[in-house]
Amino acid sequence: MFSGIIADVGTITRVADRDGGLRLTVETRALGVDDVQLGDSIAVQGVCLTVVKIEGNSFDVDVSRETLNCTVGLATQGARVNLEKALRLSDRLNGHLVSGHVDGVGTVEKFADLGESWRLGVRAPQELAKYIAVKGSITLNGVSLTVNEVDGAVFSVNLIPHTLTVTALDELRTGSKVNLEIDLLARYVERMLASRNQSGTASVRA
Repeated sequence: MFSGIIADVGTITRVADRDGGLRLTVETRALGVDDVQLGDSIAVQGVCLTVVKIEGNSFDVDVSRETLNCTVGLATQGARVNLEKALRLSDRLNGHLVSGHVDGVGTVEKFADLGESWRLGVRAPQELAKYIAVKGSITLNGVSLTVNEVDGAVFSVNLIPHTLTVTALDELRTGSKVNLEIDLLARYVERMLASRNQSGTASVRA
């Protein structure tokens, strides 16, 4: 599990084909890999990946073809990527609970300078729109953000200068693709309601 609070912006320094997927080498300066072990999880652009090699300030992760097909930002050498190590039980939860399992890819429709902040508008896949609510949480490229407005499948978030400084969100432009993970609570609520409805239907039929 993660919190959506980015620890560092790393760089993909190597992309190599591996068993139909890719092996990435990611260089980091501020993340700190001294306490990272093989098999640990690190979120890269919001995608939970397993460390398979550590060398100096760099680590390697394998990305399956399935993951590449449903995410963006993991296949380009030289790309800057948001990084976060998995949470420890003693860590503060400053963002919200994030699984690192991307639900879909959105498209930036607006990125406007408001003076003291930036307004980022994103169109989500239609099937995810029902999970996005005003004042709810959403993860964009691994960054925990609060939804400010919702209009159909388009939602907006405000980005303060600090967020743009410590993440790679400053590279987004109109038309950019972003990894989206909806709030876990929305998924659980939907599942509980569906189960209750099914139980009610079953009891009526009986």
